[in-house]
Amino acid sequence: MSIKPKLSRFDLTMIVISLIIGTGIFKSPGEVAIRTGSTQLFFAAWVVGGLVTLCGALTFAEIGARYPNTGGFYKLFSYCYHPAFAFMINWVAIIATTASVAAVALIGAEYLNPILLPQNLQNNTGTKITTIAMVLIVYFINFLGIKMSARVQNLLTIFKVGMITLLCLAIFKSDSGSVITRAIIPTGNPIAQFGLSLVAVFFTYTGYQQTINFGGDVIDAKRNIPKGIIIGIAVVIAVYMAVNFAYYYVLGMGGLQQNTGLAAKMASVVFGEVGSKVTSVLMFVSVLAYVNVNIMSVPRMYYAMAEDGMLPVIFKWVNPRTQAQEFGMSFFVATVLAILFFVGSFGEVLNYAMFFECIGLSTAAIAIFILRKRTSHLNGTGIYTIKWYPLVPLVFIAVYWFVTISIFIDKPKATLVCLSAFAVGLLIYYTAKFGKVGKE
Repeated sequence: MSIKPKLSRFDLTMIVISLIIGTGIFKSPGEVAIRTGSTQLFFAAWVVGGLVTLCGALTFAEIGARYPNTGGFYKLFSYCYHPAFAFMINWVAIIATTASVAAVALIGAEYLNPILLPQNLQNNTGTKITTIAMVLIVYFINFLGIKMSARVQNLLTIFKVGMITLLCLAIFKSDSGSVITRAIIPTGNPIAQFGLSLVAVFFTYTGYQQTINFGGDVIDAKRNIPKGIIIGIAVVIAVYMAVNFAYYYVLGMGGLQQNTGLAAKMASVVFGEVGSKVTSVLMFVSVLAYVNVNIMSVPRMYYAMAEDGMLPVIFKWVNPRTQAQEFGMSFFVATVLAILFFVGSFGEVLNYAMFFECIGLSTAAIAIFILRKRTSHLNGTGIYTIKWYPLVPLVFIAVYWFVTISIFIDKPKATLVCLSAFAVGLLIYYTAKFGKVGKE
């Protein structure tokens, strides 16, 4: 059963925002402050991150317009490079996404448990129970159909952005520098430190590339995908710059470097004693939105891989009434629950996930040069095209490779593990391909 378009431009814009704004904005600013150590470099990292992300968004907007397909991220690599490379990239992308969803779900449960469970269950077991329940609730919502999932996503996203905006009101209720803690200046090369700070920034900005997975779900995809991506990124950049200014204004660099309970501290300034409960609700909604949008997105990648015969045909099955991939969603949720007991710290997820993301995003952006040649017949048909081509994609690619090299220099072990994961994906592809040929 093929996938039929049901998502509007507004639905897609909300998806873009939710793919990006997870729990990273409540944690990453502290990481950036630790790695930069100065006010100038802190804000420079977020400004550069926003501008480079905008370059990436414009690039992916044209990619989505020129090549709208279900599971577009996989299809793009297969079309522009080779199916083996496409499988390898998406293999690690799915692993990274699944691990991130599990880690984020655990963070959400930790915030929710103090107002949900009795004292004797506020432990590791209670956290796991809450996490599983939360994932299963979202899983049930997605079973009701892609349109229902999108409606829930819209409500969660609007609430989340609204709550973050409320936190920014702390600047009007706090004296500048009211929390004064001396900032720690990191030792080492400032350029290297700036590169490492961008790892945390891009982790917070990443996710929008999955929007092209909905190419088959979006009504008038060639026009609505570019506009949805650009509007969504613009909202995210505005929210991130506002909340980082608020963090700095209220906490100072030293307070940011403590990197504990940033959102809770802000909420306590705005809402007083009930600030911790407000933070818990905000984190819970953020996690629900993040889990929901990934349950919507990742099975679309399974669909594309099944179309190419690299996954069993059952991954391609779509409920004709709801447009839900019931088996694909079930497999993804089962995988998330299975790895809940193996995810590491936020810092570990940050380094591993961003190495995967940097490789995947930069090579996807390079594909625009190939795609322009192969789809030249679309020129002049009214589809979105990048105005400052090729400067825009080149800036995006160059900065992401700078971050990749920074990770390699700082964490060579993590880099080797990630490269091994790529190699395993390539081995699985050729094993499956030769096995399929042998059966024929």
